[in-house]
Amino acid sequence: MKKTKLKFAIAGAVLVAAVATGTALAVNGSSAGSGSTSGAEQTRTEQAKQKKLSAIKADGSNVFPHSLDFDARSNTFFAGSLKHGTVSAVSPDGKVRTLIDDPEMVSAQAVLVDRERDRILVSNVDYGTADRSKKNAPFRVAGVGSYDLESGKQDWCVDLTAVTLDGKQHLISDVTVAPDGTAYAVDELTPTVFRIDRKGRASVFLQNDLLKGTLDIPDFLNDVGMSAVEWVEGNQLIIAMADGSLVRVPVKHPEKAQEVKLSAPLGSPTAGMRLLKDGSIAAVSSGLLTGKPAQIQRVEPRDGWKKATVKVTDTVEDPVTSDVTAGPDGTTYALSGGLADLLAGKPNDGFSLTPVKTE
Repeated sequence: MKKTKLKFAIAGAVLVAAVATGTALAVNGSSAGSGSTSGAEQTRTEQAKQKKLSAIKADGSNVFPHSLDFDARSNTFFAGSLKHGTVSAVSPDGKVRTLIDDPEMVSAQAVLVDRERDRILVSNVDYGTADRSKKNAPFRVAGVGSYDLESGKQDWCVDLTAVTLDGKQHLISDVTVAPDGTAYAVDELTPTVFRIDRKGRASVFLQNDLLKGTLDIPDFLNDVGMSAVEWVEGNQLIIAMADGSLVRVPVKHPEKAQEVKLSAPLGSPTAGMRLLKDGSIAAVSSGLLTGKPAQIQRVEPRDGWKKATVKVTDTVEDPVTSDVTAGPDGTTYALSGGLADLLAGKPNDGFSLTPVKTE
């Protein structure tokens, strides 16, 4: 691994879902609804809604989020700040207020709403560029915090470097949660998946060569690996690698992890993904290295996620788009966090959510 200029440091993070992972919910699928409305009719209705939507311009200056999630009950988005280490509540009209401001959180990357337990899970990282960074020691902070969904008060914040004690650099790019409340966090710089119980007690769940990184970011990082993770039906983890591949991990038998056979690789670097209502996954791939629009892709599983079909369903003009999440009334939004300004060391006046198609 090599470290160079600040702009490349942030750029790599954005691309691999590290500066820009983790992670977000997608939208209603095409399964049939109740009554006389067919699944196809529901899909057409949702697509019609999507076409009428306009982008949400959030007014949070210098927040620079990489990831966000949506809480349907409160009709609120929650976005992490790479710059401030905070988590903001964002209303559909773009109003932003700080909900979580924890001194232990250096840079807030992955954000996950766990409504079942009225909490928000947030990954703690350090690129050396945040207000609370240790400027000369990047990638030495790696953890996950749990916070009350209403008050933002910390439940716990676990230091995952204390679990491995390996002296290596770490970057917790994403986190997901199983129905029993167990959280799983993936490390982009080592092939390690962590398990965290509901009380914040952490352990190494899996270390596997399948999860070693193969994507090189010029003049910044070599061998970049896991960028996103989702818990899916069948008690499995689906892990996105920055190079566009997917790995399936049976939770009860992690030693049986295997690569998913895809009809085509996801765009690389893959930045974030979330589970759709019908069991498929929506993923977003950054275009920062190429300068081309970011891609929204639909991944439809076959044979219990041993295989999957990949198709591009939409694009977002901003190449630095880094996440995709559910929105109000079954819509889907992609996050562009203003990271181009962050790369250039410039302030900005907010970030944007763009409606996208996942069918």
